[in-house]
Formats: sequence, structure tokens, C-alpha cells
Amino acid sequence: MEKAESLEEFYKRKFNWIPENLKQDLGHFNLFNLEPYLEGKMKAVPYRRRDFYKVMLFKGASTVHYADRVYEVKKQALSFSNPLVPYKWDHLSANASGKYCIFNPHFFMNFGQIQQYEVFQPNGTHVFELTDEETKKVEDIFSRMQEEFDSEYKYKYDSLRNLVFELIHFGMKLQPAAVQQIQHGNASLRIASIFLELLERQFPIDEIHNSIQLRAASDFADQLNVHVNHLNRAIKEMTGKTTTQLIGERILQEAKLLLKHSSWNVSEVAYSLGFNEVTHFNNFFKKQLNQSPTQFRKGISS
Repeated sequence: MEKAESLEEFYKRKFNWIPENLKQDLGHFNLFNLEPYLEGKMKAVPYRRRDFYKVMLFKGASTVHYADRVYEVKKQALSFSNPLVPYKWDHLSANASGKYCIFNPHFFMNFGQIQQYEVFQPNGTHVFELTDEETKKVEDIFSRMQEEFDSEYKYKYDSLRNLVFELIHFGMKLQPAAVQQIQHGNASLRIASIFLELLERQFPIDEIHNSIQLRAASDFADQLNVHVNHLNRAIKEMTGKTTTQLIGERILQEAKLLLKHSSWNVSEVAYSLGFNEVTHFNNFFKKQLNQSPTQFRKGISS
């Protein structure tokens, strides 16, 4: 599975710094304002999963993309993100703003099973359109959260957990945001496009100790949060090839480039392409080109 964005990577990407006390084995919580968009400041965030939870009040028009569905936010919304489901936000308003909190699974250890709630489950509803009145209520919860977060109260994190639960229950009582009805063909095109993006994102390989993580159709299906049969049908419909074919073709393409342009030995090339045994790589390569990697490399140099 492709590595999810970690809390460290989140802080580095968003703020170019990492909190000194940030440890994945400890509970972590933080609270932020979503600043209005400034020209030249916004960076595109790729479709991917994160290894932390996020609850956000978003003010502004936007669309939220998942593998086979898109939520449309017209004015303002409350959203719930979890480590199991990859997503991508497209902000459509220049003056978008809001508030959000992030926390890792350890923050709720021995306090409650938040993953049991539908808003944090893979097949649950994650985005809720808000009325102006509902927005004020959510803003009030975030304001109390900020006040508690800034306080010196000994048990403030217990109080913050209660406020997160308050947001969860508030959201679960709401109607979900409008889901765009994606036609079958468009859904297949979207799944195929994201698959190809995830596949290509693993290349080029430029470090010996870097090994690709997505090798099988099931790896990509898990990353997309769709059933592998759903993925296979979409890929076949859009490309005329099987998922395994496309993965194999791209790995072969990279193998040929590495054998031609790098000084790595065959074992190092095999490892970088996700083969645990060099014999498996030799068999794969020979099946595709009717010659071994060593023969291919010798043919180039001769």
C-alpha cells in the first residue's frame, strides 16, 4: 500500500516545521484556522490517504473527491476524514476559510472507539452541508475547543475529546452534502485515472533502498477504498487491458530503464521494483521479453 501522509509530513507540507513533541506512539491533537486563499500560496495536494483524523468546518464552495463519488459543497460544510479513506478537496472559492482539528488514533486510546461512528467508517457519510444557523453552532464548538486548547487546565485534553465527540454527534444528526450522481462510465474513468496516477507516482526510482509499495491489483484497490473487482472492471472498460497488465507493463518499462541507465546490479533493480527474490524478477522479465535481465543489459552494451 502507498504510504499515507503522516502527521510529520502534514506539518512539513503545511507549515514547514514539525512540533518537537510529535510522536506517533503518543496521543496528538492540534487545532488550526483554515486561512483564506492567497494567490501563489495554495499548493495542490494529491489524492491520497492520511494516517490521522481530521474534523473540519469549511466555509466556501468546494468539491470533495473520493474514488467513486464526489461531494458538492455549495456554501459551507462539516467534514470528517479518517486514515482509511483517501480523498482530495478542490477549493472553488477564493475566500475559503474555516477551522479544523487533527488527531491521531492514540489520542482516543482508552477513551472511546471513534472509528465505530459512521462518519469515520469507509462506507459512511463524511461531508455535511451546513445552514447558516448550523454553521454558528459548529463555530461555537470550535471556539470552545480553541479556548480549552489555549488553557492551562490540567485535564484539558479530556475536555477536548468531549468536544470532538460533540462535533461527531452534531454531524451525525445532519443530512449529508449533495453527492454528485456519477454515471457508470464517468465513475470508471475516475477510478482508472486515479489508478494510473497512483501507479505513475511510484516512478522513477532513484534510490537503491527505495522500493515500490503498490504491486498488485488488490494493493491499488485497497488504496482507492474500492473492491478489487470494481477496480478491475473499471480498468478493463477504460483501457482494454487488465489491471495486472498495466502494472506489469509499467514495472517492465522501469526495469528496462534501470538496467540501461543505472549501475545497479540485477538484485538491486529487482528489490527496487518490489521483488523479494531476484529469481522472481528474472522470471517476470524473461516472460515479457524472452531474455533475462542480464542478457538484456549485455545486449545494450554490446
